[in-house]
Amino acid sequence: MSYYKDKYDVIVIGGALAGMSAAMKLATEGKDVLVLERHNLPGGIATSFVRDGIEIEATLHEMMSIGSDEKPLKPLFIRKYLDDMKVAINWLRVPEAYQLVSPEDGIDIELHAGRRDDGTWICADEIEAQYPGSKDDVNALFEIMKQVYESVLYLNEHTISKLETLKNHEALAKTAGYSAKEVIDRMFPHMRREVKQILSAYWIYVGQPMSSMPFTIYSFLMADYMLGGSFVARGFSHEMSVAMAERCMNLGVQMEFGQTVEKILVKNGHVYGIRTAHGEEIHADYIASAPYPNVVYGKMIEPQSEVPAEARKYADAMPMSVSCFSVVLLLDARPEDLNIHAYSVFSSETSMDTDKFWAQGKQLGNWDYLTTICLNYANPEGVPDGMTSLSITNLPLPECFDGVTADNYFETKRRIASGMIDQVSKRLGVNLKDYIYDIEVETPVTISHYTGDYRGGIYGYQHSMDNSVVARLEDVERDQYIKGLVGCASHQLVGDGMACNINNGKIAATMILAEMEKEGAR
Repeated sequence: MSYYKDKYDVIVIGGALAGMSAAMKLATEGKDVLVLERHNLPGGIATSFVRDGIEIEATLHEMMSIGSDEKPLKPLFIRKYLDDMKVAINWLRVPEAYQLVSPEDGIDIELHAGRRDDGTWICADEIEAQYPGSKDDVNALFEIMKQVYESVLYLNEHTISKLETLKNHEALAKTAGYSAKEVIDRMFPHMRREVKQILSAYWIYVGQPMSSMPFTIYSFLMADYMLGGSFVARGFSHEMSVAMAERCMNLGVQMEFGQTVEKILVKNGHVYGIRTAHGEEIHADYIASAPYPNVVYGKMIEPQSEVPAEARKYADAMPMSVSCFSVVLLLDARPEDLNIHAYSVFSSETSMDTDKFWAQGKQLGNWDYLTTICLNYANPEGVPDGMTSLSITNLPLPECFDGVTADNYFETKRRIASGMIDQVSKRLGVNLKDYIYDIEVETPVTISHYTGDYRGGIYGYQHSMDNSVVARLEDVERDQYIKGLVGCASHQLVGDGMACNINNGKIAATMILAEMEKEGAR
């Protein structure tokens, strides 16, 4: 018997969050779907690892767009989508939005998500307490961001004319062509510098400085986190991955692991199947592809003569967004004994300057800006009593590792990790190295080896003013250079993080379903 069917409706290359999201959506519409994953586990980097019988979160800091059924929060669109797909995940709310510590700027503040009964934002009161006279500006800014956020959600589900956008989505239309820095500086010229710095803390999770981050992206990120808070899964990100994989299979999706797709087969400008590394040729008229376009157009399309010149130009022109350098620590002391009192801390060795931090992302180590996550405060049952699960992370650009070789790789990553631990130890006033029970260091090379992601990218392409989500929405159909082939990962429309990848999968499935309907009507 043949292991695979003669033909599927859709083949999904990659069983990470976007691929499984697309497979679920397609399967609920009655489509016959095959998912091929190169690893032996689902989820891509949404996973965990076990050391000495202790499970340790590998990547997830926070899930956005979750929200809650409990007042004053409400369920947000990723929770709603997973609920619609009947994916059950035990979500735990992160206690605070974030703490920002920048001694040179005199900043040490902790902000919390949510709105009060009168509509004002909790974080506005917290900022007001330290910087009197700021509350009205902060509330006004968040109201604008909330309107942009709601418009983006609406456009995610509906296609409307430019006239409708101007008429019914005024805040989005007015700010879409500007960076986060431009909008804040122009609309709130008297806002204190420290307040702007506090409101810039999340920039690292987008991988773009405030001067070139589209206000649309900034608004969506901040409004989402500050409306509904952020969440983690009780069973780590691996719980989320396994739950989605199980739901896929319950819906009839065929998921196969340890299967590397080497070629995407194309004839007369339309895909007709794939070939695996084992030599199997499997047929389908539609393919949702996790590999980056650089890889797809550069070596996966067979024959290469089917790759349009415009597709190569597109892949070459798209600048890569950030990768990840993370020191994951298991410490044999309680957080409070290590002077750790918050789940999420952004800290800067020097004055908050996102352009400077962005430039530092091109160099190997000595990064002034770090994010520190203490899992104990969001998921205390996930950490053994008397221990601390702590990660220290920077999101550098992939080119920072261009000069690293096999000979100096291990020395390089140990040197950088040691410096990051020393930097956080200095802030805490505690030498963390004295308490290390276990340690793992994740680099762009780790990401590339584990997932096959191009250059270790985790956030796809840069969401800059030259390539914003608004511009991508305009070009979304033009970018489908080969019929039946749709991107399905962080390099696709939305990019940026695990929640966005789940949404990217939904978008990819919706595009395929629309194309199927269109071709069926011909």
